[in-house]
Amino acid sequence: MQSASEPRSDERKSNLMEQCRKPSGWLGRFNLWRMNSHHSRLTDWGLGHVAIEKQYTMLDVGCGGGATINKLAAIAEQGKVYGVDFSAESVAASKRKNAKWLESGRVEIREGSVSALPFADGMFDLVAAVETHFFWPDLPGDMREVFRVVKPGGRFVLIAEVYRGSRRLTGKIAERYVEVTGMTLLTADEQRQLLVNAGFEDVQIEEQWKKGWICAIGRRG
Repeated sequence: MQSASEPRSDERKSNLMEQCRKPSGWLGRFNLWRMNSHHSRLTDWGLGHVAIEKQYTMLDVGCGGGATINKLAAIAEQGKVYGVDFSAESVAASKRKNAKWLESGRVEIREGSVSALPFADGMFDLVAAVETHFFWPDLPGDMREVFRVVKPGGRFVLIAEVYRGSRRLTGKIAERYVEVTGMTLLTADEQRQLLVNAGFEDVQIEEQWKKGWICAIGRRG
């Protein structure tokens, strides 16, 4: 029998998702380390759908533990990569992960919100968001804010391992507990429409059915 002081199952899930949304403390640091490892192949798959040139200026929105920044900096060897996250713990972890790039001036990481990105209009050749849009406070408005900082002709890529309508068990479980986790899960068609409504053109959706992965790509005209 569950004691009165023992957290209920849904409370534990909510606490865990809060650490995914905004990592903090020792549990947050552990979760950031885990995400760097767990999301590596997913990120490689998603980034493989966009062309990245060596001089690109790029942004990782919700940079978490910094692994995506590290991947982008290694590809764009003559470019610059920025990261932004509203968790101070994530910013610190990203800086530790990318210390060599920070020292060389190839990477810059800031604390900030997707709702008010601390960057100029049309600054980036590529903006990436890996496993973060679930928790954006105003998804349609925040997507328009992302659109603002993409250069004309530049691209945005959204990468996720769960989405509404996925055939994978992980996706079905995520759908079941959305009221507890507060995650925003969209179908493939809804992701396409989200990018179109923000102003992106040539929107394409890539799905990896066996793994339950999805990638949405849009170009600013």
